[in-house]
Amino acid sequence: MRVILVRHGETTWNAEQRLQGQDNAPLSQRGVQQAKRFAAFARALAPARVVSSDLGRTRETVNLLGFADVPVDERLREIDMGEWTGRIKPELEAERRDEYLAWRAGTFTPRNAETWETFRARVAAAVRDCLKHCAGDTLAVVHGGVIRAACHEFLGLPPSRVVPVTPGTATILSFASADASSARLEAYNIAPAAPDLDAPD
Repeated sequence: MRVILVRHGETTWNAEQRLQGQDNAPLSQRGVQQAKRFAAFARALAPARVVSSDLGRTRETVNLLGFADVPVDERLREIDMGEWTGRIKPELEAERRDEYLAWRAGTFTPRNAETWETFRARVAAAVRDCLKHCAGDTLAVVHGGVIRAACHEFLGLPPSRVVPVTPGTATILSFASADASSARLEAYNIAPAAPDLDAPD
């Protein structure tokens, strides 16, 4: 059984290199096209179940993929970035490089933000529920941070070593059983055509 993690299409804040966290911005025109390009591929994967984060950018993406009225799971939300929400990434890196790198490694928490361990635990719980509630494959439309957390939990990859995925791509984790504690990485950052690698994370 597989969990197919699809990152939402690019948003206007992605294009501006703003950290979104649990705030929201609509898909950009490029993001709409990324989702539409992925739609036929998503259907060809033939998931038995589709679920989405409850944030607007993921729900917009799942609709463009052609899956209407799917259940949402707030545990699949992006990490809450607290006071860093809305900050432009290159500016933040320049001002607080050590803190930013520590945050990427999961060892620093901005003020009023969610800790990495809390985030990782809720994402892991949501993925395990996907496995329990579906005998086949589940396609989940989520966020880049959710994919990093899943890779940390089920593949043992430290978050600092997980390369950000491109908007509108899929990462596929294959589990031997519904109660498996680890997974095999079947695919990472895949798209029906070459990913738009110029798209900011």
